[in-house]
Amino acid sequence: MNRMIETWRWYGPKDPVSLRDIRQAGATGIVNALHEVPVGDVWHMDQLIERKRIIEWDDSVHPPRPTGLKWEVVESIPVHDSIKLGRADRDQYIDNYIASMRNVAAVGVQTLVYNFMPVVDWTRTNLDLELEDGARALSFEMSEFVAFDLFILKRKGAEKDYTPKEIEKGQEVFLSLTEEQKRTLQHNIIAGLPGSFEGYSLEEFQKRLDEYNGIDNDKYRENLAYFLNKIIPVAEETGLRLAIHPDDPPRSLFGLPRIVSTLEDYKQILAVNPSPANGFTLCTGSLGVRADNDLVRFVKDLGPHIHFAHLRSVKRYEDGSFLEDQHLKGDVDMYAVVEAILEEQDKRFCNKRTDFRIPMRADHGHVILDDLNKKTNPGYSAIGLLKGMAELRGLELGILRTKKLPCQEQK
Repeated sequence: MNRMIETWRWYGPKDPVSLRDIRQAGATGIVNALHEVPVGDVWHMDQLIERKRIIEWDDSVHPPRPTGLKWEVVESIPVHDSIKLGRADRDQYIDNYIASMRNVAAVGVQTLVYNFMPVVDWTRTNLDLELEDGARALSFEMSEFVAFDLFILKRKGAEKDYTPKEIEKGQEVFLSLTEEQKRTLQHNIIAGLPGSFEGYSLEEFQKRLDEYNGIDNDKYRENLAYFLNKIIPVAEETGLRLAIHPDDPPRSLFGLPRIVSTLEDYKQILAVNPSPANGFTLCTGSLGVRADNDLVRFVKDLGPHIHFAHLRSVKRYEDGSFLEDQHLKGDVDMYAVVEAILEEQDKRFCNKRTDFRIPMRADHGHVILDDLNKKTNPGYSAIGLLKGMAELRGLELGILRTKKLPCQEQK
């Protein structure tokens, strides 16, 4: 049976979750990045070789032996703001990006994730929401976000982005917050997330936002197209598979452009260059926040270009809020999504594609059990992801055992 490649995001030697933990969880692939390298700088060969050695070789024994893990995916090489903004110096940073791409390919990693989200990466208002059963989860509460944008950041013109009802609820939330709660909300939104050592004051954050004044979605698409036209030929030459990550959440934040939020957005990216190297990360949690995103349709329409899958579920609310739910609950039809991915793999298998197995990882688990008493990266506690991986593994095996996949049947 052709199963997906089970991977796990690891944040490097300082990650509370060890490589041995990951191996015991049953994953065989590692998703990693050189987070310590400043954005825009080149990832050098010696750094990559050393990281690959740490991942794939166990030095605690003599002689060293393989860990049973493989560095499968780079997530991510960050895209410098000069590229996103289309500044005059962007070619310098694109050249650095290309040098990093070549070095990544040279050490044997073939899948490269990147995102084109401006200023903020994945955004949540609560990184530690306690659920009824005592577990903790990530969530995005629209009224809290409005409270921050309008009454803490006080972004100029922000009121135009919200309805009177949203503004009223945001003000109610703001008035109910203690000073400590305001600081926590600010930290959750702008002070950096796992894999980033960057944090901003309110003034610095506003300056970053101001840099995007006058850049709408059309202009932002032009800047992405310019970048893609430079890097796709290099990806083709080196055998790299590019996998852009969707906006998270898939809606405009702080008046910034968002161009990777819908199926139509994905198709516009593919229209820049239909190369097999120009591909996508299917993040069911990010895309699943929008009720109008048909995730199965994403797989069926874009299947040959899906190079990586993040599998998690969200519970949506009418006001735009969402909760990161258990992997097999919430509003994402995980059965249908996994079934569609396995059907796509089967087509690739018949077409003799060497990359017919799609790397996947369980994404953003709850903090549960003993991890409640430990320091963990938001979304990446060991036991919560172990639970999610086990559930997804069982779902996949059940589908493969009961569904006839034509190409595998022929074999």
